[in-house]
Amino acid sequence: MKSLKKFRIIDLINWAEVYFKAKKFENPRIEIEWLIRSVLKINRIDIYLKFDHVLSDQELKTLKSFIQRRLKREPLQYITNSCEFYGMEYFINENVLIPRPETEMIIDIAEKALINKKTPKVLDIGTGSGCIGITLASRNKDYDILGIDISDKALDVANRNKDNLSNISFIKMDILNQTPKGEYDIIISNPPYIPLKDFPKITKDVRGYEPMVALTDQADGLTFYKRYMNIVDNILKDDGQILLEVGLNQHPLEVKKILIEKGILDVKLIKDLNGDNRFILA
Repeated sequence: MKSLKKFRIIDLINWAEVYFKAKKFENPRIEIEWLIRSVLKINRIDIYLKFDHVLSDQELKTLKSFIQRRLKREPLQYITNSCEFYGMEYFINENVLIPRPETEMIIDIAEKALINKKTPKVLDIGTGSGCIGITLASRNKDYDILGIDISDKALDVANRNKDNLSNISFIKMDILNQTPKGEYDIIISNPPYIPLKDFPKITKDVRGYEPMVALTDQADGLTFYKRYMNIVDNILKDDGQILLEVGLNQHPLEVKKILIEKGILDVKLIKDLNGDNRFILA
């Protein structure tokens, strides 16, 4: 990049496709498009409507720094401080887990579960960026949502994303040692579920950058589910439901067993778009 002086968008795309491919990136065109969009603050279609646009020296300097960070496998979402979730744009930084496309289904499942509730109370445990609770709150003004998290820095991100929504609030809480007040129509959680023994196996861009506290419980990946069952009688209404995201392989069956042992008989495993058991609704 040092020898590059004046560059159009299309020149950069063509150069980066070859460069990122040589560096073993799976989707080089998506990589450079994402970075260019962030630098220029444009959407994807504008890239091709304005492909002759010449980047300024400052824009090139910013893009170069982004590319250097990406070469170290820092996630695009952290580089650009943005991530889309369920069609909404969220501010993201290294203090919160990056929302996954697979998790978007949790919105549909929750809304269907609450369809007959007039003013449902929702508890979002481990809210992180707030993407689940905020998406629900923005789509359903009659929902009353509380998001909790142990991390002050994560809550700063969630409150930034909250904008002017009045039907959602966030508080700091250590769910493993504290119990929320009140009773809820639905409890939603995507807790840290990667077993510690599996942590070294996950990809470098996840393991090296995303907050460890949001990825693993430092144990067998079941700590939070067991805790929920210990306190569920105190925080869930008699006709309430609990909606949990789970891991892969045997993990969903292990979580289901925890719920059944609690005495919950109506436990449904729900597959994501990849055909994997991703959610439990009980």
